[in-house]
Formats: sequence, C-alpha cells, structure tokens
Amino acid sequence: MTAVTLGRGWRERWHAQRDRLLTDPRFRDAAARFVVTRPVARRRAAELFDLVAGFVYSQWLQACVQLQLFERLARAPLSAGQLAAQSRLPLLSAQRLLEATAALGLTEARGSGADAPYGLGPLGVAMVGNPAVQALVEHHRTLYEDLADPLALLRGERGSAALARYWAYAEQAAPDALAPSRTAPYSALMSASQPLVAGQVLDAYPLRRHRCLLDIGGGEGVFAAAALERTSRLQAMVFDLPAVAASARERFARLGLADRARAIGGDFLNDALPQGADVVSLIRVIYDHDDGPALRILRAARSALPAGGTLLLAEPMAGTAGAERMGAAYFGMYLLAMGSGRSRTAAQLTALLHEAGFVDVRARRTALPLQAGLLVARAA
Repeated sequence: MTAVTLGRGWRERWHAQRDRLLTDPRFRDAAARFVVTRPVARRRAAELFDLVAGFVYSQWLQACVQLQLFERLARAPLSAGQLAAQSRLPLLSAQRLLEATAALGLTEARGSGADAPYGLGPLGVAMVGNPAVQALVEHHRTLYEDLADPLALLRGERGSAALARYWAYAEQAAPDALAPSRTAPYSALMSASQPLVAGQVLDAYPLRRHRCLLDIGGGEGVFAAAALERTSRLQAMVFDLPAVAASARERFARLGLADRARAIGGDFLNDALPQGADVVSLIRVIYDHDDGPALRILRAARSALPAGGTLLLAEPMAGTAGAERMGAAYFGMYLLAMGSGRSRTAAQLTALLHEAGFVDVRARRTALPLQAGLLVARAA
C-alpha cells in the first residue's frame, strides 16, 4: 500500500467522522451553546441564511436601481417620508426599503428616530457612477425567468430560455443574419460594462509597441476606441456580427476615430478574419462558448496573426483567488441558462491556447481579477 493510498484512506475516514458529527442535531445544538464553538456556529448559520435569502437581497438591490436610489442619496440623504414623496412609494414601503438596504450595507441611517435621514452605505457608494453594475442588476430580470426551476435547467429541460433569447447569437444557426433589434440589447449591456474592463486590460498590457489591433467579437467598439485613445499611432479593426459592427462604425465616427478604425461584419465562427494586425484581443468572448467553438475562435485568431503576434484573452476566470464563487456558482448557472459557454481556469484556457497554436502564455495581473483576468500569448 502506497503512502498516497494511506493518506487518501485517512482523509476519507476523517471526513466521514466529521460529517457524522456535524450532521448530528445534538452536536449542532451543543456547539451553538458552548462558548468556544458558539461564534463559529453563529457564523455558519448566518452564512447559510444568506444563501437561503440571497434572491430576496437581490430584489432589494433591483428596486434601488430602478428607483435610482443611489443617485438620489449621493445628492443628499433622504428620510423615508422624502423618499416616499419623490418616488411615489407608500411611506411604509419607503421605510422598509431603507431599513432593508441599511441591513445590507447599501444605505445607512444618519440619525435615530422615524424621520432619520439615510445616506449611502459602503456598498451603495460603489454603485454610484457605476453603470456596468447597474446595467447588470437590471439585466438579471431576464436571468430570473430561467431560474424559476433550477433543477429543470440542470436537467436540460429548458423552460422560458429567456437568456438564450436575449443573447440571440447563442443558439442562432446564422448569427450574422440577426437584425439590429436582436443584437442591440446585449450590445448595449456589453458596452455599458466594457469601459472598466478595457481600462484594466490596457493598464496591465499597454499597446504602445503594437501598430494594429484586431478586436474579435469587439461589439460596439468600446475596447478598440479605448485602445486608440491611449495609443496615438495604433490602428484598429473590430470584427463582429454585421448589425453590431454598424454600431461600432457609428461610435468611431462620433469619437473622431474613423480614420484609424474600421469595423467588419461577419461570423467569427465561420468567416475568415481580416489580416494585418499584430495584436488580437478577445475580451469576454471565449467564456460564452463551449470548448469546440472556443477552440475554433482561438485557431481563427491564430490564423489572423503573423508568427510572433500577440493575443490578449481577457475574461472572468474560474478559480480566481477571492472570487471562487463568481466562476463556479454565478457563471456556472448563468451560462447554463444562456445555453452556451463555461467559466474556465487560467490553466484550462492556457491548454486551449496551446492547442490553437499559441505559446508563451502568461498571466498579467489586473486591478479587479473578479471582473477580468488577462492572459497574454504569442503566436507560434
């Protein structure tokens, strides 16, 4: 018997004994009463309750965003009466909203008594001037339709498939034929959330030494425009569905970048990508696709680059330290509802990059890895 087998057997016995102990109601009751274990028992109870009540918490946040509560409180603290008058809420509802959001750290009481004003809490402050998060909160109303029966979702017994309809390209046989009315909603969401991600990527990997960027799945051109504004000699191309590329061209014209940027319409899963770039970016694209399509996109990116060219792959990555729930829990369910994609670790993405013909894959540190990790690779 090897040391590894002995070690595994010991761990299995220890886990079995621990599980028997912790699932015993008598032990849990004693732990909650014993002064040494009481703090742990209370903390675990609170954590479990937060999981049970999480959906309700999100509804308070949804109400705040719809009422523009954070912007109101940024201008001046409000009492329940003032909020009720401004937002056409019954007084009791305004009181409940402020009390609930204070408990969640979104607001905080600035006094005592029924007429005490409420200001921004530590989490509410982060919502002000943050259109990316606010847009995501609003967008979750679509996701909630698919979460009504999570077990059916896990079994593949799709009900409303609201999210798949929202991300229209996910299940579309010919996505390049989608009308602007089908692409506009998700393009607007991505554009709202792109500036912060773009800043993180460009801080982590400045493009000063490059001459031409190809942004695959670049949406309405937000990342490409940010890159051009930072690097005066850079040229840029955006490749996305025809209806989306049209919006990118409008953005470039509006920003005075039309002489340095162009947007090409097509389907990156089936059409050849434009040539001439020495750096290609995939910003929050690969995690929308299963392994087969993801590998096709990476191989297409390799074909668009000369040997030695650079690829930037940025997206939320599973296994990110301090953000483990984001990859496994949030995107695990979100992408299941979407009907396409998976959250991958940096190691899994690196393996795909190697298979697609890239070498020297290295991670670059970003300011907020929860929102986007960054891998930089070289075309072999």
